[in-house]
Amino acid sequence: MLKNDFYGYMEENKLGKIILTGDRPTGRLHVGHYVGSLKRRVELQNSGDYDKTYIMIADAQALTDNIENPEKVRQNIIEVALDYLACGLDPQKSTLFIQSHISELTELTFYYMDLVTVARLQRNPTVKSEIQMRNFEASIPVGFFTYPISQAADITAFKATTVPVGEDQLPMIEQTREIVRKFNSVYEEVLVEPEALIPQNQACHRLPGIDGKAKMSKSLGNCIYLADSADDVKKKIMSMYTDPMHIQVSDPGHIEGNTVFTYLDAFSRPEHFERYLPDYANLEELKAHYQRGGLGDVKIKKFLNNIMQEELEPIRQRRKEYEKDIPTIYEILKKGSEAAKEVAAQTLSEVKKAMKINYFEDMELIREQAEKYKNEN
Repeated sequence: MLKNDFYGYMEENKLGKIILTGDRPTGRLHVGHYVGSLKRRVELQNSGDYDKTYIMIADAQALTDNIENPEKVRQNIIEVALDYLACGLDPQKSTLFIQSHISELTELTFYYMDLVTVARLQRNPTVKSEIQMRNFEASIPVGFFTYPISQAADITAFKATTVPVGEDQLPMIEQTREIVRKFNSVYEEVLVEPEALIPQNQACHRLPGIDGKAKMSKSLGNCIYLADSADDVKKKIMSMYTDPMHIQVSDPGHIEGNTVFTYLDAFSRPEHFERYLPDYANLEELKAHYQRGGLGDVKIKKFLNNIMQEELEPIRQRRKEYEKDIPTIYEILKKGSEAAKEVAAQTLSEVKKAMKINYFEDMELIREQAEKYKNEN
């Protein structure tokens, strides 16, 4: 569905603009999550452009590759919720819920499995990458292998029109769109085809780890967490991978693959130079000086640290306040899950009706069958 057709479909069917997104609770959230999705979610939530925003803690999905360590997932529910609230997600504006408490998602996943082939799942680039990263090979759990179908259930249950994701998740959204098109063509026009919304800043698409590895990952231990103390953030920044050939200050430096400059691309703004590095008008001037030589790594790392501390300090402070009343956080998640369940149940009802498996609600079917056997007798 093209974008113009998509919005025409929404208007014709009187659908609102709806956001669905979320995270796996396998640890505290890090700055990669923040620039890749979290910050944008808060902006979208506050924009007034969307009728509903659903934020899911994807614990059921997390269990697909943590099935022998459920306590890890259980303990991190609250960590993710605290990070959400600390970043500015507002339960008055967004519905925060826990995936496993919406049983309708499981049932939708089961029905959608009939619309997807094994070969199609095997071709999904994101699935292939995730399998390789976890060294699953032939031992891949079925639940993990089919998580693109589960994700389609999550998105379509709330008739999400917009899904903020990183660039690496685009194949997942395309898989959802295929499932929607197949369902709507086989049955009825019930499901909504979503649009992906990726970060506008290229550096935010996938922030590298502090060690220069392609992906910031909890399992690799190369993250800057949103809840890290100021001292921890500084230590991590000062240890960041830069240019291994930039040994002397006078040596010309390389920008490409230099983690510090990637982070500056993601976080720095013009006003940061006025406050912390007034010798340079903007990031391009700083890059040019580094490339021609005469600029040390320590100076740019200190500059990045000032920027990161400014960005993260309000988040840390809000988190400390929320940590004082954990029962209230669980109550927020409980109420959000109850509200989400009602919406998902309505979609499931429409799906079952379209599939003609709503036997007990279909009074016309019951009358037809009764009349049929009455006539036969």
